[in-house]
This record gives sequence, structure tokens and C-alpha cells, in this order.
Amino acid sequence: MLMYQIKNFCIIILQDIRIYEGEMNINENYLNLEQSYLFSTVARKVNEFAKNNPDKKIIRLGIGDVTLPLCKAVIDAMHKAVDEMAKQETFRGYGPEQGYDFLQNAVKNYYKKRSVELEISEIFISDGAKSDLGNILDLFSKDNTVLVPDPVYPVYVDTNIMAGRKVVFANANGENGFLPMPDLSQKVDIIYICSPNNPTGAVYNKEQLKQWVDYAKSINAIILFDAAYECFVSDENLPKSIYEIDGAKDCAIEFCSLSKTAGFTGTRCGYTIVPENLDKLNKFWLRRQTTKFNGVPYIIQRGAEAVFSDNGQKEIKENIEYYKENAKTISQTLDECGIWYTGGKHSPYIWLKCPNNMTSWEFFDYLLENIQVVGTPGSGFGKNGEGYFRLTSFGSKENTIEAMKRFKTLFKK
Repeated sequence: MLMYQIKNFCIIILQDIRIYEGEMNINENYLNLEQSYLFSTVARKVNEFAKNNPDKKIIRLGIGDVTLPLCKAVIDAMHKAVDEMAKQETFRGYGPEQGYDFLQNAVKNYYKKRSVELEISEIFISDGAKSDLGNILDLFSKDNTVLVPDPVYPVYVDTNIMAGRKVVFANANGENGFLPMPDLSQKVDIIYICSPNNPTGAVYNKEQLKQWVDYAKSINAIILFDAAYECFVSDENLPKSIYEIDGAKDCAIEFCSLSKTAGFTGTRCGYTIVPENLDKLNKFWLRRQTTKFNGVPYIIQRGAEAVFSDNGQKEIKENIEYYKENAKTISQTLDECGIWYTGGKHSPYIWLKCPNNMTSWEFFDYLLENIQVVGTPGSGFGKNGEGYFRLTSFGSKENTIEAMKRFKTLFKK
């Protein structure tokens, strides 16, 4: 009798499930995404080659991950913070979602050195630019039209496709130095700009960014400005922040990360600037963060604070110069081989035209199979990236030199 009752009860439950089946809808915008994320495809191909060729040394100059350790000032600050967490009187629990004031003030002073004045209420500490570039879209309606450059960092496009927004492209190509300018006849709502650019390494000057700011204001659009690579800009005439441009606080949100600046790819910390001039967006972002985000760990924020100290700035500059020397090594090799490229000078990325009219993936396979050097196919960044290839300077000095020696065996004239 009991087994009969249990059986009937299960049948009723299954019937109820069938009744409600189909009422839960998934976000089918995900079906519009590329089947595989660019870098996972690269990793799969490299892993397959390594498995079949265990005696070959592969040099990876593809994904933009740093290789130098955190600087001493950062490590010392983190150790001190760890010790604080071990004592009841200095222990920290939940922190403010928008970041501790000591780190906000450090960011504020960093901008002030470039004559950019910020309010503490405009500075939001995060776990990295990638997260915030996706999360900021919570603030905007799904019916907004989004403008992104092509080629482009895939996250800009994919996060908007996930939300079902219309995405249009600004053509970046060899003719305009991969620095597209606004089409004044085009009406959009959200504009992505990355300078120094990922993947091309191209950098806008102040006059060019001023045109983008004026354009955005004329059509009441918002610029999402990705400044993740600002630390590589060494020319004082080139802007590191969009807020160096008059009027930018009326139309731009800026994202920055300590991943490339100070090697925080494994510890995760960045910051987003939402000006008070944007009013509702500043308030909405605060509300969004306090609802959906618990903040960056105290220990990490103390390490991040040390990045902006005098010692921290000196030490991270040494690391950045190390990567820039690698970029110089790559650039000199391309010069010797007569291969066109951009980037490398104010960016960790070198964007080159594939030799012999090879496609991006043909060139990827050619390098992997012949000299075991890995880069990133330009086509993975958009249709205008076809026929181009990205190399990064984030490898070790020794590996970069070895990779370029191998490169010359294939292409040196």
C-alpha cells in the first residue's frame, strides 16, 4: 500500500512538472554567440599540438597574461594585511562594496597627478575591468544600439549580444591606423573605446578623443572607455585617461585595471570611474554594486593601495619597462623581416599583417607547426582582424628573444 501511494505521488509530481514545462524561458541570446571563446580555441589547438609533440618547446606570446611577480611594495602590504586579519582588533569582515576609502584616495591622487580631479563618490573599486565592462550594462536598456570598433576585445561584443542589444561596428583598418573616427551621421547610444587598444596597440591622441567626446555629447551617447593599458603610454602628449579631454565627464565612464599595470591578473583588482555629472548612472552603479557585489577583499585592496605609493610606482615602472623591452625586441624583428605592424611602443601588443597573404588562422598554424610560437589570430577579434595577428610582450625576456630568433628563420629577408 505504501509503495502504491509513493508511486502515485511521484506520478502527480511528474504531471505537475509537465504542466509547467515550457513556462521557464532561457536567455536565447546566448545562441547568437560564437560557439567558442577565442582564447579557449587557441588553448585547445596548442594543447593538442603539445600532446602530439612532447619534445617541442612551445613559446606562448598569445594571451595577454603577465609573467613577472607582484612587486615588493605590494607583497609587503599584503603580508601586513594578512597579519591584521589574524588579530581581533584589526580583523576586517565585510567591507564597503565600492571600496575602502584608503584605496579610493590613492586612485584619486593618482589621477590628480595628471590634473584630473575626481570625487571619492566617483571611484568604485572592483575585481577587474573585464567584470565591470560587462556588469555596467545592467544600467542600460536592452534596446540601446552599441558601437564598437572592429577588430575589438571580444568581451565588448559578447556581453551585449548576451543582452540582446544591436551592435554596430566602427571600421578599424590599416588605412586609418586602426583608429576609427566617429561617423557623424550615425546615431548610437553606447560607444566602446579602448586606448591603448586591445588587440591592435593603437593609441588615440587628444584631438582624436576630443572628436569622440564631442560626437557622444551631440547624440546623447555614453562612452565606455577602457584604459586597462594606460600605464604603457610614455608620451605626455598622449592621454592616459579620457578625463584629460574637456567635456568627457559629461559623457564617459572609465574602466581601469591593475592586471597589466601591476601584475594583478591572479589577485584581481581594478576601478571604474562614474562621474557625478552623469547623475543617475553614478547613483545606479552604486545601487547595482551594493546589491550584486560584496567588494574586493581587504588584503587585495591593501596591496592595490601600495601600487600607488612612491615605492610601488617605481617598482611597477621597472616591470613595465621590462615588457616594453620585449615589445621592442618583437618590433625590431618585424622591421628586419619587412612585416607591417602597429602597436608595441605605447602598448604591450604588437598587431602585424600576416605575411604571404595568409589568413589569421593559417598563420597561427604555420607558426605553431614550424617554430612553436603561439600568438592570437586577428580574425578572432572581428572581421577586420582577418589577415592580421597579435603578439604580446608579456613573456619572459629569454622566451621573447628565442621566439624572435625562430621567427627570423622563416621571414628574414
